[in-house]
Amino acid sequence: MEEDKKIPPSCGDGQNAEADAAKALIANTEEIEAGVSAVPAAETSGTETKADDEGKLFRKYKIKDIVFLAIMAACMLVTGAIMPLVGQIPLFGIVQLCLGLQFSVFPVIGMMKVRKAGALLFMSVCCGVVLVFMSTIMFVCTVICALIAEGLTALIFRNYKRDGASLFAGILFFPCTLPFLYVYYNFLYTVTDETGEAVSAFIGTDPWIALGMSAAVLAVCFAGSLIGMLVSRELRKSGVMKK
Repeated sequence: MEEDKKIPPSCGDGQNAEADAAKALIANTEEIEAGVSAVPAAETSGTETKADDEGKLFRKYKIKDIVFLAIMAACMLVTGAIMPLVGQIPLFGIVQLCLGLQFSVFPVIGMMKVRKAGALLFMSVCCGVVLVFMSTIMFVCTVICALIAEGLTALIFRNYKRDGASLFAGILFFPCTLPFLYVYYNFLYTVTDETGEAVSAFIGTDPWIALGMSAAVLAVCFAGSLIGMLVSRELRKSGVMKK
């Protein structure tokens, strides 16, 4: 009877094998769950790092950023081909009035694509390299005004993450050249008439006329910057231009 009550060795080994298999299965399940939970955490960490990087003012430039900004600068120059024609008109602010639209539309598109400090300065330098052969003072003014616009944008908005920063810089950029040109052409540069007398390079040196032309240029640049922002948003919605 005692022999009948004993458990056969084969049955004991089977139970141990089942227990070991159950433990292995539980351990494997825990490892899988730990791996699955780690993936979203890694993705979240990467997203936060990318968001933090976009919020910075000074960020590294990529080749595609430089190429895009160079294309925008080329568009500014091509559409501003009328500058040699209107540049001979002795009226203060006539050049800025005729070029204000394209010199605000394309910079805003460039800054809304490449949201990094120095984007406006890079485009202005690319344009200035060509403008220097026609007017050295225009090159100097363009670069200085780009620095001023970038500096004020950095102080007010801290970075280019918001669309308003690009809009503000685009509105301010080209009209800033007017005060510099007014001082230069009315006090530092003169032309000589037929009698040999030095006269102003511009018709209508009255400050009120200069203010009127400045207001007109500012309005044109505001309209151009707004158009550039709307175009950028539509291109982003359609997927043509990614942020």
